[in-house]
Amino acid sequence: MKNKVHIIPFQVVEQLNQFNEVPQGVALIGAEEVWKQTKGQGITVAVLDTGCEVTHPDLQERIIGGRNFTHDDQQNPDVYQDYNGHGTHVAGTIAAAHNGTGVVGVAPEVGLLILKVLDGNGSGQYEWIIQGINYAIEQKVDIISMSLGGPSDVPELHEAIQDAVDQNILVVCAAGNEGDGEGSTDEFAYPGSYNEVISVGAVDLEKRSSVFSNSNNELDVVAPGEKIVSTYLNGKYAALSGTSMATPHVAGALGLIKVLSNEMFGRELTEPELYAQLIRRTLPLNESPREVGNGFVHLTVVEKLLREIQRQMTSEVIR
Repeated sequence: MKNKVHIIPFQVVEQLNQFNEVPQGVALIGAEEVWKQTKGQGITVAVLDTGCEVTHPDLQERIIGGRNFTHDDQQNPDVYQDYNGHGTHVAGTIAAAHNGTGVVGVAPEVGLLILKVLDGNGSGQYEWIIQGINYAIEQKVDIISMSLGGPSDVPELHEAIQDAVDQNILVVCAAGNEGDGEGSTDEFAYPGSYNEVISVGAVDLEKRSSVFSNSNNELDVVAPGEKIVSTYLNGKYAALSGTSMATPHVAGALGLIKVLSNEMFGRELTEPELYAQLIRRTLPLNESPREVGNGFVHLTVVEKLLREIQRQMTSEVIR
């Protein structure tokens, strides 16, 4: 297998020494309202990426373990340090701690399993990705987040993803940044285009479809993916743009949804059932499904709808 997998292209908009508020993307998907019920405790998300800055003050308490599958650090499996920044940024959007400083992630109490499958240059071998997925399955994670991809449909990669889904693991992948701004054209990246994964496109902070976001009929949902502030190298923060940044919003959201759903139904939901719970928590956007899938992920849209129905029923009774 050739070395063709890479981080989904992204843009570093700005680097910041300090930041001290809930990032706008996290707020936009309604995460803060859900924190009254859960912050994701007990859920494990495997982050397959360039590793993570394990000493970052917003992440060090959230990392429960990790493994290096790349050639970095003399192939030492126990060193999964990030030399790129991409993986650290993704990890922060999922689960940066709610500690009063820096940023906070969508699900600030989930555990992060850092699986380094891309090297410091942001590239890797398909074999590394497959090994990472298989390791995540062995560790019985709840969610796999992959902000990576390539142009080739590799059967062995597809099979590994199918194995994960068969084990009730939610696999969330970036749709890709090869978009041309035309919803009528197809742009495919893998693994984001496999039917079994939850393919995530990007919108800006006004919920408008990002020009760079891939459009195709496999797109499932969209989330904030422009000027997203999160953790970065050297204990700092950065604003990045790309479907890579949208993906961890959905991975974190699924962590919260899984806790809420398991409590609501009194049992562990299957992967298709959890996918349905995610789709229930989307807002329709005035754009083609090929550009935005089922819509914009919003964690409290179901609760708001139920409150509105209840209000209307009460008002009719009063009449």
